[in-house]
Amino acid sequence: MKKLYFLTATSLITTVGLFFCSVQSAYALIWDWNYYGSNITASGTFITEDTPDNLGYYLITGITGQRNGEKITGLFPAGLPIPGNEPFNVDNLISLNPQQLTGDGFGYSTVGGNFVSPYFASFLPTPGYLEVFSAPPLVPGFENFGPEDSELPIKFSATIQSVPESSSGIPLR
Repeated sequence: MKKLYFLTATSLITTVGLFFCSVQSAYALIWDWNYYGSNITASGTFITEDTPDNLGYYLITGITGQRNGEKITGLFPAGLPIPGNEPFNVDNLISLNPQQLTGDGFGYSTVGGNFVSPYFASFLPTPGYLEVFSAPPLVPGFENFGPEDSELPIKFSATIQSVPESSSGIPLR
């Protein structure tokens, strides 16, 4: 009987230990973001990693929202250019610093098949934010802007909303 009790207790402790040891701590941050410009309004939420890089930028890992009433369908992968704005890769980084976006910005797609990339334009006489908008028909290359495409000044802002926790109280990863 003692042997059965010992085996059951050992199995239970091992199972619980494996479960808790395999769950690694990781949290994400949720941000509210918005921007506006001439005939442009966009807003939504970002999900980012919880730790900034050495320059204070957080990697955006998810996005929701809308642009001019059109639903955002997804974040464009970092390291690639949005279609119609080649060869300018997005980096999907955001910061709490006064300059919140990098010169590479973030990219997203919309339900209408459009692609958008807000970024910080340090090359302007008065540096500020711009939004590249690329709509079908998508012609590769930034020099091939059609009448449906634009690159316009915007006012951009993002703030951290909350730090989500797992529903079980156990950190997620």
